[in-house]
Amino acid sequence: MKNSTKIADATPIDDISGLKLDTSRIYTLEEIYFYEAKNITKAALKYLSSMPSKKTAPFTFEWLLQLHYEMFGDVWEWAGKLRKTELSIGVKAYMVSTELKKLVDDLEFWEQNKSFDIIEIASRIYHRAVQIHPFLNGNGRWSRMLANIYLKQNGLQPTKWNENLLSKENIHRDKYINALKKADLGDYKELISLQGNLL
Repeated sequence: MKNSTKIADATPIDDISGLKLDTSRIYTLEEIYFYEAKNITKAALKYLSSMPSKKTAPFTFEWLLQLHYEMFGDVWEWAGKLRKTELSIGVKAYMVSTELKKLVDDLEFWEQNKSFDIIEIASRIYHRAVQIHPFLNGNGRWSRMLANIYLKQNGLQPTKWNENLLSKENIHRDKYINALKKADLGDYKELISLQGNLL
């Protein structure tokens, strides 16, 4: 079944194969998004209701995949599995695993060397994770969750991201897009500022 209707701030769902919901009926994309949000809420309660330990959220390669599964595994069979297909955004599929491992290694380096403050590290985690785009869908929501878990783990409050970041009605939309474009070029100042102001 093909449907190109776009959910705000989500990769369009062009293919619903792998949907775990009751297949005897047809779902609108809004209904699928509702079930995804319900699934994500469970993960948010696990990781954001109190300070997650390094054991609970170790920021390892395996845990990055596990988190995506915890966020989307009730709805999609491909949850937590690296994509093998090309998307219009993100690194080439064959590079996903390598780039995620690099992110884990970089995070360890940043922490050991105190390269950046907590908010900047969270901004860099978010940007790099969404830039890699490792999964078929849910990458933005997963990336923001990663950053928020990191903030919470380090004693800061999670960023209150509006889930309709790319909606024309969102007052932060232009700032957000410009901040991501600058971060693509290695300048994280605006993304750090935006994330810090939304805390």
